[in-house]
Amino acid sequence: MSIERRVALVEKLFYQLEQESAQFTKESGLGCVSGCGKCCTHPTIEASPLEFLPWAFHLFLQGEAEDTLETLNKSNKPTCFIYKPLSVVNQGRCSDYKYRGLICRLFGFAANTDKYGVLRLATCKIIKEGQAATYKSTSEAIAKGLHVPVFTEYYMQLNQIDFYLGNKMVPINTALKLALEEVLQYYAYRPFPVLDKKCS
Repeated sequence: MSIERRVALVEKLFYQLEQESAQFTKESGLGCVSGCGKCCTHPTIEASPLEFLPWAFHLFLQGEAEDTLETLNKSNKPTCFIYKPLSVVNQGRCSDYKYRGLICRLFGFAANTDKYGVLRLATCKIIKEGQAATYKSTSEAIAKGLHVPVFTEYYMQLNQIDFYLGNKMVPINTALKLALEEVLQYYAYRPFPVLDKKCS
């Protein structure tokens, strides 16, 4: 399957999640604190290369993929390369928010299934403590059937697009590198993509 087609399918999945997350946020009342980037500073975030394929493809189209890969290869920081801290108190922003990965889109507003098969909202301490009453009522509503995006369901859908790249969970900066390498290798002996043509 072509890079263009895989990117289109990943973006379609992201759009589906965006609709689902917006509905969940509206019904639950939960929300991130403005300007907070604490979850992005966690040094052990893992992701798959496939969820960053749209990001890598975008950089390739802008002529920035090779330079970005070179910068990533020289970097030894464990936190996400795309995250840009603004202060020392976990204030920051994603420098490529439109192209953030699936993990970034799910965390805080999606659930995991525990060992008893019960859906548990996967969110941060800041939301749990700062919005305690809303968090509690949302958890109760989920137990009663409130629809919430589920991590495993979205990663299974991602895997169906490209099992190898979707199922490979690695540190986030490794995922970014692998996504860039996938795009650069794909186009090494192929013509530059024609964007107004239907993806195949």
